Amino acid sequence: MYPNALTQLARANPFSAPLFTLQKVEEPSQSLAAEHGLSKRTLAAAAVAEGDSCEFGSSHYFIMCGIGGILSCGTTHTALVPLDLVKCRLQVDPDKYKSIFKGFSITIKEDGMRGLAKGWAPTFIGYSTQGLCKFGFYEVFKITYSDFIGEENTYLWRTSLYLAASASAEFFADIALAPMEACKVRIQTCPGYASNLRQCAPKMFAEEGLWAFYKGVVPLWMRQIPYTMMKFACFERTVELLYKRVVPKPRAECSKSEQLVVTFVAGYIAGVFCAIVSHPADSVVSVLNKESGSSAIGVLKKLGPKGVWKGLVARIIMIGTLTALQWFIYDSVKVYFRLPRPPSPEMPESLKKKLGLTE
Repeated sequence: MYPNALTQLARANPFSAPLFTLQKVEEPSQSLAAEHGLSKRTLAAAAVAEGDSCEFGSSHYFIMCGIGGILSCGTTHTALVPLDLVKCRLQVDPDKYKSIFKGFSITIKEDGMRGLAKGWAPTFIGYSTQGLCKFGFYEVFKITYSDFIGEENTYLWRTSLYLAASASAEFFADIALAPMEACKVRIQTCPGYASNLRQCAPKMFAEEGLWAFYKGVVPLWMRQIPYTMMKFACFERTVELLYKRVVPKPRAECSKSEQLVVTFVAGYIAGVFCAIVSHPADSVVSVLNKESGSSAIGVLKKLGPKGVWKGLVARIIMIGTLTALQWFIYDSVKVYFRLPRPPSPEMPESLKKKLGLTE
């Protein structure tokens, strides 16, 4: 009973390679391939289409993807500053800010409508640099890892590829984000400490030194790396599933606007899962950056199992909308600048031969 159950569970694992029976196929030798002009096909060479403004995987492509990341992350996070402010205050002072609506009403009563915009400058700067690294490096790592493992394994292990590439990209993106995130939380959750970035950053440096800006980087990794892994892997597979099961025609036959609608829907679905996965670490980051001299483990003990989930509804609303808009803007940038947009992954012909799926 148990071995059978374990076998079924292993086969259902979405991160494992499919359990195929491969047939032995004679591969052409390297000399024969060279004689006939054949070469090893890589992901970077797989999606060069007529009408594209640059080659897929080129330096120009990576730079434009980074710019798309700046626009998608910087603008969306800045637009949602009021909701983010209330969410942070719910996390660090739940006795005063008992709900989303209570948080908004108290903030407006005490600080006026302008109070809802506190922390917009570090948010815009921090998440713009994060978006540059997140999306730009994701494309770099995805192509690099794909070329390393080969075309067949890229298809078989594509979910693992998305997870590895996004985790690698977010590691560097969080280092870029950490200083501005620390300033943002300090401005939003410490009344009277500083009213803007120009006041906050020098004051933090004078009191705690450079460590003040990077003490939250480990909790940021705990929050952002699982979030980004879910964001990219869930989005990529959801897009693939939507075109396969929901959209009544192939992606190539869909208009640009129809493709962007699919992008938005897949982005929102990914965002909901992202919010749930990353929320406990987000609560720790908020409290950690508010209280000087605190540690991640100490904050975690203080909040307890229930405390780390405070503000989850606000975060689901914020992150769901945020992620959907980010993917929509990012994909729109690709469309506007005519960047290569590879179709959904398809099984390589060489793998079909090994599986006996071709005559």
